[in-house]
Amino acid sequence: MGVDSVMRGKICMSVTAPNADTVARTVRENRGLIDLVEVRLDAMDRPEVDLSMHLVHLPLLFTNRPTWEGGDFSGSEEERLRPLLRAVELRAAYVDLELRADQSLRQQLLEATRSSPTGLILSWHDFTSTPSTEELTDLIRQMRDGGADMGKIVTTAETNDDVLRVLALLRVTGKIDFPVSAFCMGTVGRISRVATIYIGGEMTYVAASEDQATAPGQLSAARMSQLCTLFADEH
Repeated sequence: MGVDSVMRGKICMSVTAPNADTVARTVRENRGLIDLVEVRLDAMDRPEVDLSMHLVHLPLLFTNRPTWEGGDFSGSEEERLRPLLRAVELRAAYVDLELRADQSLRQQLLEATRSSPTGLILSWHDFTSTPSTEELTDLIRQMRDGGADMGKIVTTAETNDDVLRVLALLRVTGKIDFPVSAFCMGTVGRISRVATIYIGGEMTYVAASEDQATAPGQLSAARMSQLCTLFADEH
């Protein structure tokens, strides 16, 4: 039985690179291990959306993460939005915007995606803890009601209970028919990065290598592939 026959969610490789050529080379080195690619525009010397779309032959997810949500972009919000709108024009698979972002930015992306196949991901990250079930559930509803095509919730796990609380959100998202990527950062949370795609999570994120991880506890594409193959063999 192959891995895909067991897995439900997809594997997205997050790439932080200075230019599109490096992104493309990194993708080629990991081809066959991933389903789509997150291009972190905030890590580029300049946002090369057009060239990334031309060079990378996998579905692309564009993110321009600000410093206030763990990224590297420190310019104006209008400047941050511009390459995301360009990605929508070019029919990228997804664009990611933070749930905490100004409502006007979200509205502009929503209007743009209405006439494009590009999906809007509203994301939320907690780099210090894992909130209560009630708080997490409310975040999901905010994402859905805010017009997102998909939600993304990533917390920091300090205990196994934190991990279970985040993964349990996938029962909620199933009931309201709203796709979500939900998992935990940190050493304790690493198991959730694998488990999520087997129990209803829309996707999980990996790095080209563990020393290129874009978040604490992120696995490499090769390691994730090994684990998925192991789980498939068990079935």
